[in-house]
Amino acid sequence: MHSKARTPGMIGAALSATLALLIPASGTAEAATTAAQATICDNYCDGRDPSLSPQDRQPVSTTIYSRNITLHFDDTDAMGWASITNGSPTDEVWLDRSFDGGRTWTSGSKLGDTTIPSGRTGWRTPMYNVDDWNNHGVGALRACGKAGDRGEIACTAWARTTWNAGSRPTAAATALMQSYNLSTGLFDTTGWWNSANALTALINNIQVTGMGSYKYAIATTYDHNLSAQGGNFTNDYIDDTGWWGLAWVAAYDLTGDARYLNTARADADYMARYWDSTCGGGVWWSTAKTYKNAIANSLYLELNAALHNRNSGDTTYLARANAEWSWFKGTGMINSSHLVNDGINLTTCGNNGATAWSYNQGVLLGGLAELYRATGNSTLLTTGRQIGDASTTSTSLNAGGILREPCETGGCGGDGPSFKGAYIRGLSAFNAQLSDRPYTSYIRRQADSAYANNRTPLDAYGLHWAGPVDTTDAARQQSAVDLMNAAS
Repeated sequence: MHSKARTPGMIGAALSATLALLIPASGTAEAATTAAQATICDNYCDGRDPSLSPQDRQPVSTTIYSRNITLHFDDTDAMGWASITNGSPTDEVWLDRSFDGGRTWTSGSKLGDTTIPSGRTGWRTPMYNVDDWNNHGVGALRACGKAGDRGEIACTAWARTTWNAGSRPTAAATALMQSYNLSTGLFDTTGWWNSANALTALINNIQVTGMGSYKYAIATTYDHNLSAQGGNFTNDYIDDTGWWGLAWVAAYDLTGDARYLNTARADADYMARYWDSTCGGGVWWSTAKTYKNAIANSLYLELNAALHNRNSGDTTYLARANAEWSWFKGTGMINSSHLVNDGINLTTCGNNGATAWSYNQGVLLGGLAELYRATGNSTLLTTGRQIGDASTTSTSLNAGGILREPCETGGCGGDGPSFKGAYIRGLSAFNAQLSDRPYTSYIRRQADSAYANNRTPLDAYGLHWAGPVDTTDAARQQSAVDLMNAAS
């Protein structure tokens, strides 16, 4: 597979397909951008003769009424074509092209639509570009066809060329970018705070793999959303602000652009406004001040410690981080099994015994890793190891050795699919502070299971890392990108 990356103006990825679907001839092809129908020119323009292709990879096919419909790829030039064989004259074949992972495509486009000529049993379309590199279009193709005397249509699953997919993490990142909306600077199919996590996973992917094809998303997200909601990526939820603050720390680490670090500071300062003396300290979960929970406070710890580590001469952020950790460990939210429960009871000011979500473990570990970098206090590693050991072995979180969120039976709603990625990200950051790297094999086991059992032909991942795929969206994919980053 190609390891070379297409950069802005030359974007691509690797994805294949093996499933087929049958739709009526009058089927409801969903409306999408007109770009799927317009002529695209990259290395070559749409309409190139397949005989000029230096290779012919056939990742997916399907059948209908004994006809074989196949999708072909020229990975060298990131183009594809469709063929129909074992047919009769007037049998039809064409391509569909999508720039959002197959969720939508232009109705009626039927790229290269052609029929088998008289005297032949097969035919093919011209070649079409998978991606629109000049417009940051991350694409996919499928081959469709029908018998000339029948109404039904058969289409292969969506697939794409091997550009920007030389490894598991780059392939996962490319699939994530098929949900990125250039107009909003956010990820479709998921929410505001989930998009912060998706951007963080993407930035980390660039750092891990060196593939900078999607670096444009950082500035695009920033410019489109700096004034959104409360401004500076703040809103009524203190944890949302923390997620975005950490995303901008990661953006600063990658780019060195001071505006990202300044926004992360503004986020930390905003969060600090919601620290008070109720139950002895801690930040509130929201501006409504009804709940103090683990995730908001773990994010506050990590963000402040991270800012100290990136601001020479700082004392303010370090003081906040130390105060947070002193308060957090005194609440009892870390239970006797060394797992972190969801929050505190405001009447008793102690552990409320609520669900120990995976991300409550991971974000705290990420915070301890940053605070250890700031202070060198070895007791932080001792406590972190207890949490790391518990969270990687707990049967409530690891069914059969594979991480499973307590909500997975019900699908985890809109929030839960992001949890495991945040957990693995924090566990990996903490693991990197330990000389023996005790959690490396655990992380790799998760990645191997997800890759083998929970991956679609477009390298999109579902909720269940043990499999099977339930459905796909940007939150599920973000968790997979975090996982593949950590395992690489």
